[in-house]
Amino acid sequence: MQTFPHSFKGLFEHWQTLDTWLVAHRELWHQAPFYQPQPDWALKHLELSSALQELTDQQCTFFETHPIELTQHIQHALPSLGEAIRLSQTPVLEGPSMALPEVKASGMPGRKRLQAGAFTGALLPLPHSIVDWCCGCGHLARTLAPHVCHVVGLEWNPTLVEKGNKTAKKYRDAVELRHQDVMSPSLHLPIDAHVVALHACGDLHRHLLSHAANIKSKRISLSPCCYHLSQHKQWQPLSQRARTSSLIPVEFSTLRLAVQETVTAPQRVTLQRLQMTDWRLGFDELRRHLWPLEPISPLPSAPNHLVQGDFEGFCRWALDTIQRPLTNPCHWKTWEERGKARAKTLRRYELLRHLFRRPLEIWLVLDYVLLLEEQGYEVQWGTFCERQLTPRNLLIDARLGKSETE
Repeated sequence: MQTFPHSFKGLFEHWQTLDTWLVAHRELWHQAPFYQPQPDWALKHLELSSALQELTDQQCTFFETHPIELTQHIQHALPSLGEAIRLSQTPVLEGPSMALPEVKASGMPGRKRLQAGAFTGALLPLPHSIVDWCCGCGHLARTLAPHVCHVVGLEWNPTLVEKGNKTAKKYRDAVELRHQDVMSPSLHLPIDAHVVALHACGDLHRHLLSHAANIKSKRISLSPCCYHLSQHKQWQPLSQRARTSSLIPVEFSTLRLAVQETVTAPQRVTLQRLQMTDWRLGFDELRRHLWPLEPISPLPSAPNHLVQGDFEGFCRWALDTIQRPLTNPCHWKTWEERGKARAKTLRRYELLRHLFRRPLEIWLVLDYVLLLEEQGYEVQWGTFCERQLTPRNLLIDARLGKSETE
């Protein structure tokens, strides 16, 4: 059952309000502060900058997973930040969990099993046959199978297709996985099917929306992910109404902000990520010192084995990568400590950017909702599970309107 916040507006009005607010605060979130020791906005908003830099490490740890509390803590310095709380409200589409029993969830990670179960529960009842878009090895397809007559899964990786079909056969699930590049111009979808996708990334879910809406699929149910992944450089709205956005042009790389939150990383992985941030910033300090007039370009992802080494080893890899020799002896400890100091400051500036993650994601999702409305669909959208299960918990559920099927 869908429920709405008390102040929930019409879809286009909601999108317009989000667009206006994101434009007004663009300087606070648009530019990643990693390669800029002090963001441009920090001198303009001194009180806000001070409020962030005065946070203790314990407060930072808490606020990283509690954006509402962070907003309440710092909005005295910029009251308009308080709008983030209202603009992040969403309808609720949660239903009963239909997760497979663990004894049937062969090879299915625990969180994926529960996510698929929550997604399925939010869609019931399921009167149409289903096409699972980018199905992997069929975790969602097998979860949907007990509630529908037949599920076809489309997946480009033949190894996953083979694995998924073996599992479905073992448990006698009404599931058939097919080897298919969903981006292929020759793709044919049955018009009377219900097309679903759980956490399809970037261009994959955008192509699903465009293709399925164009052929008038009876129902489209999608939980999008990784909005920034695209073969294109700049983002363009899919709906006509969102093309009025003052944020255009915006690069796809900027949209990475919308998916930076995670609640599933093990502590070891988190500590390694923080260490790598310290090292990257330490090398950035060294690089600025040695070649102050040289433009700073991002380093690529570092090989995994470097995290087991030390700062010097990381820097020597980075120097090789940018093809710059180190001609004089270096006091590595100095630059490592400078990196740690920069990381403390960066962490606090990033906290502010993180307040814009959910509003930005909702702004993107509402563009998809508006597209489907323009194509004649009746659309529900909202959360299908709690964020502790997955931060990517937004669901778009669209049914073709009666006038379009006549």
